[in-house]
Amino acid sequence: MKIKFALFCIACIWALPGFCQTYITNVTLVDVTQNKLLPARTVTITGDIISGIYPATVKIPGTATVINGEGKFLIPGLTDSHVHFFQSGGLYARPDALALQKYTPYDQEIAWTHQHMEDFLRRYTRAGITTVIDPGANFSYLAQRDTFANKSYAPAIYMAGPLLTTYEPEVYKNLKNEEPFNLFTNATEATNLLEGQLPHRPDFIKIWYIVLGKNKEEEAKKYQPAVKAIIDEAHKNHLRVAVHATERLTAQLAVESGCDYLVHEIEDEVVSTDFINLLKKNKVVLCPTLIVMDGYFGTYAQKKDYSYAELTQANPKQIGSISDLKHLGDTVLTGRYKAVGIARAKAAATTDSIRMVNLKKMADAGVIIAAGTDAGNIGTQHASSLFTELKTMQQAGMSNWQVIQSATINGAKAIGKDKEFGSIEKGKKADLVLLNGNPADQLDNLQKISLVINKGHVISPDTLIKETPLALVQRQLNAYNVRNVDAFLEPYADDVELYTFPDKLIGKGKENMRKQYSAFFERVPALHCEIQNRIIKGNTIIDHERVTGFGKGKQLDAIAIYHIENNKIKKVYFIE
Repeated sequence: MKIKFALFCIACIWALPGFCQTYITNVTLVDVTQNKLLPARTVTITGDIISGIYPATVKIPGTATVINGEGKFLIPGLTDSHVHFFQSGGLYARPDALALQKYTPYDQEIAWTHQHMEDFLRRYTRAGITTVIDPGANFSYLAQRDTFANKSYAPAIYMAGPLLTTYEPEVYKNLKNEEPFNLFTNATEATNLLEGQLPHRPDFIKIWYIVLGKNKEEEAKKYQPAVKAIIDEAHKNHLRVAVHATERLTAQLAVESGCDYLVHEIEDEVVSTDFINLLKKNKVVLCPTLIVMDGYFGTYAQKKDYSYAELTQANPKQIGSISDLKHLGDTVLTGRYKAVGIARAKAAATTDSIRMVNLKKMADAGVIIAAGTDAGNIGTQHASSLFTELKTMQQAGMSNWQVIQSATINGAKAIGKDKEFGSIEKGKKADLVLLNGNPADQLDNLQKISLVINKGHVISPDTLIKETPLALVQRQLNAYNVRNVDAFLEPYADDVELYTFPDKLIGKGKENMRKQYSAFFERVPALHCEIQNRIIKGNTIIDHERVTGFGKGKQLDAIAIYHIENNKIKKVYFIE
């Protein structure tokens, strides 16, 4: 009788509104554990759990919600295994790297990132990224993380507290709950700091294993007892430990000390077979973060370029700020940064090559590779940067299947949750992406999203971000400044009209604009538009623009009036 009653209760629970069943029928499953496609499958979702995987011919109850998956591909939701929410991805995100506080005070940057965390989360989900791992936040963000736990639009967030570090930049000191670093000099200090994080319920612990000076080996070994003490104490509290270690020596010492996750690739030497075997023996996950330094050096050198996907999918304010160095008033400072960026980019060619070689070598040897971007750092945008990272991993020699694994099941392994999500299996979380193309054939198909299933909720990606007139105008400006004609035209209506104020028609239609601006972008390779002033009034935006790049100090000052209709720029009036 007790058994019957228990079964009845379970049946009642499944029947509740929050546990209605969804059937994705006749779809091809992307099996990331076996690296194969499974055609003609039907997947059932009950609540937020995958409740069954059946042949396409399974009988479907009349009460179920049905999604026709014919011709489509179902993959696990993607994971970006390395992001930082306390950083915006824009020019002012790291005052220790670019000292521009006189233009944007750091407290304003902190406030902006908190206010726009929801925006970033929505962009992650829209991109099919249903899990994000933040290895290094602060106490304020640990509290904010919890407010998104049950939101259908937000990916699952796994977050560390402040980085336990051997080095702390001055600019981050004394920020209290906003401080992203906890500095230690010995094992006792380190474990005390760790214990201070526990009440804030971090999902794991992060160590910033930075060694400076001429004798790095001596410095690294000096701090190893503290690193090991942190790892041991974290494990006692059932917390995994991630370590930032870009040198082979610090990485090896961290692994020998018991760490679980290396959040950067080794960049100072080609790794040996012994080192690879050490990682495999200890089941250490490695995240290569290949593109993040290009974000810095490209920004410094004022040569940072973005793809169409980045220009149309990233937060437009932050991606736009990257070009600010071209017009900030302190030209001595910006000139110095430009010179540093050019020099560092040249020097980084060797480092980049080593990291690419190491990634190929370790992936082929069976090291667990998790895809992550280090998003939030200057030039590396939240959400959109993952696809750039994946293509770069492919360029390093990883196969499409290896890359897909790195962004799904291996991301779950990074946080020790591969029994809960990361592959399409009965009993795992219903975090899924329905694609219009086969990602194993072309990685670009990861961006051809039909639907996102996040925490069991079926979401059309175009409903996640509310389009605004400001976003449309800023996106076209961002693309204008990097001369990407496709991204520049994306916010415009097909039948857009261009006028000389007040009413002289000078152009009509997007294709006509394409011809005009393609030639213009090619003719003026140093083109840059700076907004002097902006007025927003409902669906109308008025920009005072200053355009440079014509040579010999020439510039053009003009007023552009943008009228938005049906979420597109419909009319533009120019006043010169």
